Amino acid sequence: MMAKKKAKKTTTQKKGTEKTTRPVSSGADLGRLDRQIVKALNERARLVVKMAQQQPPGEKPGFVASEDDAVLARAVQSSKGPLPEMTIRAVFRELLGGCRKLAKGVRVAYLGPMHSYSHLAALHRFGQTVEFLPVGTIAAVFEEVDQAHADFGLVPIENSTDGRISDTLDMFTKLPVRICGEVELPIRHALLGRCARDEVREVYSKPQAISQCRNWLAKHLPTARPIEVTSTSTAAQLASEKPGAAAIASVQAGAHYGLEILAERIEDNPRNMTRFSVIGKHSAPRTGRDKTAMLFQLEDRSGALAEALGVFKRHRVNLTWIESYPIPGPERAYLFFVEMEGHETDLRVRRATTTLGKKTLRLEILGSFPVSPPAE
Repeated sequence: MMAKKKAKKTTTQKKGTEKTTRPVSSGADLGRLDRQIVKALNERARLVVKMAQQQPPGEKPGFVASEDDAVLARAVQSSKGPLPEMTIRAVFRELLGGCRKLAKGVRVAYLGPMHSYSHLAALHRFGQTVEFLPVGTIAAVFEEVDQAHADFGLVPIENSTDGRISDTLDMFTKLPVRICGEVELPIRHALLGRCARDEVREVYSKPQAISQCRNWLAKHLPTARPIEVTSTSTAAQLASEKPGAAAIASVQAGAHYGLEILAERIEDNPRNMTRFSVIGKHSAPRTGRDKTAMLFQLEDRSGALAEALGVFKRHRVNLTWIESYPIPGPERAYLFFVEMEGHETDLRVRRATTTLGKKTLRLEILGSFPVSPPAE
């Protein structure tokens, strides 16, 4: 009988335990964590504002690419999951943008309209909370920065399929702006429309996008007529208004204009990338992992370019990009744009620049900026 009573007691305790056990998580727990997160975000914002108020006026720009990259890297490194890296980066990018807006309003000009690839690159670099200024041409981006109507600008400089962006190189020869950052953005083109794919008669997009999808168009839409417009966003707008029209643009542009995705990833090069330069009034501070851009003009004589390139070799400066650009006019003359490893304040870069300056008709440093990881 004693054994039976003991067993009965154990059963009673088990039942009691079941009644008092709480779920691992509940709505109350989530609410508590949400409040803690919001409190921490606001504490960080107040600290950023306080630090900004303590700085002398004009001492630092409102955006330093290397500082943002360092914050994002620390956030990703400190995360143990289960959230993916992309989510952590997105949250902190918006946090940085919001803090920057409170501390010092930042205005960014870009080649618009909204949902263009330039806009997507600007969002990746600055977040959504800065003040954006969409303009109609690359030249206008430079002018907004030069006239201090915008603190920074974002312009395309090179595409992995089509090469250099001539309009951007041309403006670097005309206005004294500086490169202070870069964004390497994967370009994922989609065919967007409001009709079935076999009903598409016209395909709208900017010339570069059409060029980057020409093989796909020839294979899948051989009878459709490609029509060039000023931007992929404009193409999406036209596709939303015209029967039998489609656009080559980003999925984001399609969502904005209410278009269906008729085909995704139609770019001929699966590793299609566009590199954008962030332009401002000053170079970025040295980080130890930087690049420097410059342009120079040489005499029109045999061996001049070989001598110039030899300067970089002697000073152990690695060139990462070189482009020639014709100078408008009756004379056959060229400017050379180069990017090299190192910061303009590095001794070897300064020595190479000084030596090269003695062999050129014109030499200008376009800016130094940190090497940034490609966008997701």
